[in-house]
Amino acid sequence: MEKFFWPLRIEQYEDLIGAAAVERIMLKAKRLHDLRVVNISSTFYGGGVAEILSSLTLAQRAIGIRADWRLIQGSPDFFSVTKKLHNALQGGDIDLTDLKRHHYEQIVFHNALRMEVDADLVVVHDPQPLPLVTHYRHTCPWVWRCHIDLSQPNPDAWGYVKTFVEQYDSVIMSLPEYGQKLDVPQVFFMPAIDPFSVKNRELDEAEIRDRLEHYGIPDDLPIVAQVSRFDRWKDPQGVIEAFRLARKEVDATLVLLGNVATDDPEGQQVFESLLDCKEERILILTAEDSALVNALQRRAAVVLQKSLREGFGLTVTEAMWKGAAVIGGDCGGIRRQIEDGVNGFRVASVEQAAQRMVQLLKDESLRRRLGEAARESVRANFLMSRLVEQYLDLFAAFEPRFSLRPQNNLPGSHIES
Repeated sequence: MEKFFWPLRIEQYEDLIGAAAVERIMLKAKRLHDLRVVNISSTFYGGGVAEILSSLTLAQRAIGIRADWRLIQGSPDFFSVTKKLHNALQGGDIDLTDLKRHHYEQIVFHNALRMEVDADLVVVHDPQPLPLVTHYRHTCPWVWRCHIDLSQPNPDAWGYVKTFVEQYDSVIMSLPEYGQKLDVPQVFFMPAIDPFSVKNRELDEAEIRDRLEHYGIPDDLPIVAQVSRFDRWKDPQGVIEAFRLARKEVDATLVLLGNVATDDPEGQQVFESLLDCKEERILILTAEDSALVNALQRRAAVVLQKSLREGFGLTVTEAMWKGAAVIGGDCGGIRRQIEDGVNGFRVASVEQAAQRMVQLLKDESLRRRLGEAARESVRANFLMSRLVEQYLDLFAAFEPRFSLRPQNNLPGSHIES
């Protein structure tokens, strides 16, 4: 019979963070052994939230935290409203009608009716399941984890969302500049990657070649790549325009690799809008293949993440971990990852992106220098072990309240009447 192993253990990080750090994390976890934590989000795949939770919950389980991860369900109309709300919280416009609000809140209520939450602590991720907090008796702390860029939210959207946020016991945001005036405590956790996952583990040359050949990606010329959801905030059209400018000076192949998350109804539209740009040296691919992402980021001469808004930009972290020369949009969490000219470049226009692309494609030693610095910055700041410890510290801050546990588990008994 085949034997299975834990996919992620903190002990694996010893060579990366040191024995003392591993021991410190394990001691903090021991104090919270068997703590029941429920995470609630809107999709199991596609985007940074799912990427983080898939590793974080396993890592927490491995150290004795009983971490669970559940999804809310909704119709296409529901996710259309939540996508508009997401865009507005990042500064976009929104016509938040009474009908849209009612539909959003009604579907969340339906989810509450069929979801028992028997836990010591609940973490709700992003706007989609946000109103859940209004439907449960508060027998444990509830935390809202916002992963998006809240630096310039649409006032109407934020005013509406705030009515739910202030019913939580605490809020986690990615950066201090996203902080808002709230009557509940706010803490700031930057996301992190699992360096041992299929997407980030070391690959040999044969594995890289196999993945690229499987998808028909040529590597006879240098590869320029952007890996991200098909989302207008990621500016894939701007990447294509920048590549076309750069190609006037240097030959290369552009690969736009993305996916369409189940909670993002705009993704398919964005993908289809780009298809007219395809040509022999501009490849636009959609695939759920973590090994392909890994291979492409390792083989690419230049990796872009030309975002216009970005809560953090986990694909930047992933590429930097692989020693890639990265060009990122000068926004949000990318500013916290890329120190311009030291471990990558930040750009604010199509023209700047093209100039940096040409510079990097022509200078292999510069690519190597930036890539080495990029990997070290991820090792020091953006590994999953750091995020696990931050959550342990947050959980410990609530410890006196963990004795308040639900006593009645009859169907519907958790709903606040």
